Amino acid sequence: MKLLEGKTALVTGATRGIGKAIALKFASEGANIAFTGRGETDEQKATMEATRQEVEALGVKCVAYSGNASDFAQTEEIVKSIKEEFGTIDILVNNAGITKDGLLLRMTEEQWDAVIDVNLKSAFNFIHACVPFMMRQRGGSIINMSSVVGVHGNAGQANYAASKAGLIALAKSLAQEMGPKGIRANVLAPGFIETDMTSALSDEIREEWKKKIPLRRAGQVEDIANAALYLASDLSSYVTGQVIQVDGGMNM
Repeated sequence: MKLLEGKTALVTGATRGIGKAIALKFASEGANIAFTGRGETDEQKATMEATRQEVEALGVKCVAYSGNASDFAQTEEIVKSIKEEFGTIDILVNNAGITKDGLLLRMTEEQWDAVIDVNLKSAFNFIHACVPFMMRQRGGSIINMSSVVGVHGNAGQANYAASKAGLIALAKSLAQEMGPKGIRANVLAPGFIETDMTSALSDEIREEWKKKIPLRRAGQVEDIANAALYLASDLSSYVTGQVIQVDGGMNM
C-alpha cells in the first residue's frame, strides 16, 4: 500500500517549483490532490491546467483552484469546495510565497505588506478553514513551508524572513492547540534549492552559496518533497511542532 493511499492533500502555490514537486510526490504515493495557484492570465491558467494533468496522470484525482491565498473569504470558499469535492482534507501544505527583497530602511510599506500577506496570512487563512474539518476527522497533518532565512534571518530580506519565522511560530502554536485533536503541525525550512527563484542568481553568487554548504551542492525540489512526504505520512505520526532544515548542513 502506498504511504498516502486514500488521503486528500491540499497544496498551496503548487504550479511550479517546490509546491509542484510536493504535489507530484504525494500523488505518486496515492494521495488525491487539490492545489491552488494564481489563474488570472491565460498563461497562468495554462500552467495550472498543465500541472493538473501531470498530477492526474499518476492515477489520482486532481483539481486546481484559482484564487488569492491572502484573501480570507476566498480561502474559506476554496476549502469548502475542496471538502465537497473530495470528502476529506487530510494534509495541508502551506507553500504559497513571494519575495520582494530590499534593505529594511529602503523597504516600502507595500513590499512589507505584500510578502506578509502572501507568505504568512495565507497560511493562517488555510489553517483556519481546514482545521475544523480535520478536527471532525480526528486527525490531519499540516506542513508550513518556511526557510532557513526564517530561522537565522538574512540581510535584505527582513519582510521574507519575518514571514517565514512567523510560519514557524504559527505551526508550533498550532501543534500545542491541536495535538489533543490528533492534528500535527510541522515546518520545513529549505536552504539553497534549485528553483526559478535561485536560477535568477548569477553563477558567482551560486558558487559562493555552495561553498557555505557542507554537501557542496544546491538542493533539488525532490529533496523537499521527500521531507514533506515524511511529515504528511504516518511515518511521522509521533512528530509535531518540529522544524526540519533541509539545507545540506548549511546552518548546523
